Amino acid sequence: MIENYNEFIEGLLAAGFSVAGGNDEGVFGLINHGWQEEPPESPLRWHTGNPDTDPWEWRIRVLNERSDIAYAKLFNKKGGFITREWYPYFLAARRNGKLFEEEYADGKASHYAKRIYEVLVNNALPAHQIKQAAGFAKEEKLKFDNALVELQMKLYITVCGEQQKISQKGDGYSWASMVYCTTDQFWGDEVFMQAAAINSDEAIAKITKQAMQLNPAASDKKVLKFIKG
Repeated sequence: MIENYNEFIEGLLAAGFSVAGGNDEGVFGLINHGWQEEPPESPLRWHTGNPDTDPWEWRIRVLNERSDIAYAKLFNKKGGFITREWYPYFLAARRNGKLFEEEYADGKASHYAKRIYEVLVNNALPAHQIKQAAGFAKEEKLKFDNALVELQMKLYITVCGEQQKISQKGDGYSWASMVYCTTDQFWGDEVFMQAAAINSDEAIAKITKQAMQLNPAASDKKVLKFIKG
């Protein structure tokens, strides 16, 4: 049982990847019990703001304190973590060496995703500023949200922090907004060079083996969906 942040980090580095919330998607999650309610014996409590025992806080704490773990919408369009060790394998499995421009030219990326990606190529920005810079209207909120998830699932962008919204008077308001950057900016060239040397089938086989060791009861179908997004 994970009881605090340090134990979570230790477990994540050993596992290599994990769903972030209470649902393990039928494959693997370090915190695989209820989202809102923990077992009575668990010290973990969601949305308390305690950085040591609130798993909700760990998403951003990981990004603020470490450089070897990525967090984003990674598994079945839900939040998850992948470590530096395993990221090249997921890159090889999901992108197979393709650049975003190639993905878009092949018709495998949406126009909405293209608008977002082009904004983020040179700058990390919070979600509300991305929406404005990419010219999304209010009625395009769902299109924007879906495209943001699409880019995360395909490992073209990732979360790299959070930023408080600021009013014209300079006051903070509302929930903090997730900050996104390209995965190239987040990891640097070495991770992508490693991914380029890995065959897609080899990557899927290696992740599958690890997933089955973590959860021998997982089905082949769910593991493959987990890997390929």
